[in-house]
Parts: sequence; C-alpha cells; structure tokens
Amino acid sequence: MQVQVLGCSGGIGDGRHTTSFLIDDDILLDAGSGVSRLTRAALARIDHVFITHSHLDHILSLPLLLDSVAGEREGPLIVHAMPEVLEILKDHLFNWRIWPDFSRIPSQEEPFMRYAPIALGQTRHLPDSTGAIREITPIPAHHVVPACGFHLRGTEGSLLFSGDTNSHPALWALAGLIPDLLHLVVECSFANEQRELAHASRHYHTAELAADLAGLKAGPEVWITHLKPGAEASIMTELGGELAANGKLANALMEGQILHI
Repeated sequence: MQVQVLGCSGGIGDGRHTTSFLIDDDILLDAGSGVSRLTRAALARIDHVFITHSHLDHILSLPLLLDSVAGEREGPLIVHAMPEVLEILKDHLFNWRIWPDFSRIPSQEEPFMRYAPIALGQTRHLPDSTGAIREITPIPAHHVVPACGFHLRGTEGSLLFSGDTNSHPALWALAGLIPDLLHLVVECSFANEQRELAHASRHYHTAELAADLAGLKAGPEVWITHLKPGAEASIMTELGGELAANGKLANALMEGQILHI
C-alpha cells in the first residue's frame, strides 16, 4: 500500500494544503485542500473517501471532487465515516443550501455518492488492483466534534494516523499493540506557549505530545502533521528538544511524501 501526502498543514498559504492522503490511486483519507493537487483523471479514479471528522480543513474538497468528475464515473463515490460525522455532512454540507445532495442525484437509486457508516474498530477490507487486501480501521480520537483516526494495514506493515486529537490513552494503547507498525502519523498543532488554545480546541501541543511519545516502544517512524502555518519550525524545534531528553525522534510530515506499508 502506498500512502501519498497530498496535504498535511494546519492551514493554507504559500504552497500549504490541508489534510488529505491518497492511498494507492483509488482511496482518499480525508479530503482537505490537498486534493486540489490532483488531476481530473486522478480524481475520477477515486472510489472511496474515509473521513476522520467534519471540520472544514478535512472535507472542503469533497463537494468539488464530486462536482468535477461525478458524471464521468461508472459508480458512486463511497464516503466512509462514523455515523455522527455522516449526519453532519448530510445536515450542513450536502443539504442543497451549501451544496447539492449528491446522495440523491441524479437519482436515489443511482446516486453520485453513497454514505457508508463505519464504527470504531470496524475494519474495511478493500482489494487493490492486484487483489491484495488493504485494511482500514477507525480508531478513537479526542476532539471537539465526533472524530476518529485510522489504522491502515498493507502487505508490508501498518500505519497509524491520529487524526485531530489531543492526549488520550486509546491511541497509545493501540500503538503498543500493533506488531507491524511502521509509521505513526500524529498531529501537533501548537507550541507550548499556546497550550490553553490547544486544550480548548483539543489539539496536541509539544509538551503534551512529547510526554505521550516518551512511552512509545521503539520501532515506528514518527511523523508530525497539522502544524500551524508559520509556526512549523518553532513547533518542531520545541518538540525535538522535548523528545531528546527521552531519546526519541520525530520528523515533520511533508507534502508529496510517500509512505509504504
């Protein structure tokens, strides 16, 4: 399984794009502004979108993706998310007031988009073009709206993506239980000087993340995502100093980067 980083910033501007990952060539994990980097041909190949939560920086490209290529597809785009997240999309986005309801057009029987509720711990098994099975499983997150992260498993190993979150035990329990974990992609949105904002918005700040990473077993590479624009270097420098005391290392995730699992 190939995971390409389309966007991994906490904002936009100067080439930054918000969260989205392209899995092989047919699955999106979140649909932030990073999706806009794809060609129309690439957009038309996407059959599944997995959404962590309903905040705009993770869903803003979904309506335009559908509008751009829906008529060229042979079947509906499948949107996988927790039921609470799907309800928000139905009520506040695909509601005809913000955007057309693509789950009902051109008809309810043959729509451009179908919703696929998925529960925490429920694994989707999706074959790739060779028939190899890819596993995608929602994991808990702790955010201000219903949210999850995802555990991805390919033929070579696993990747754990925290989604938007602050500290919670389930993430680190899972990280310790996955024997083939190759990559941990975890957010850190704020430096310590903004810890009150981090707590209020339920995002990690550097000291909180460093404390959790201190207990992580050796093995996976740690990649930091969702850094706030303009503060990337200072957040990573501060986090690096916090981690060095425990012999840990983390690197900033980069747009265009490809991870293999």
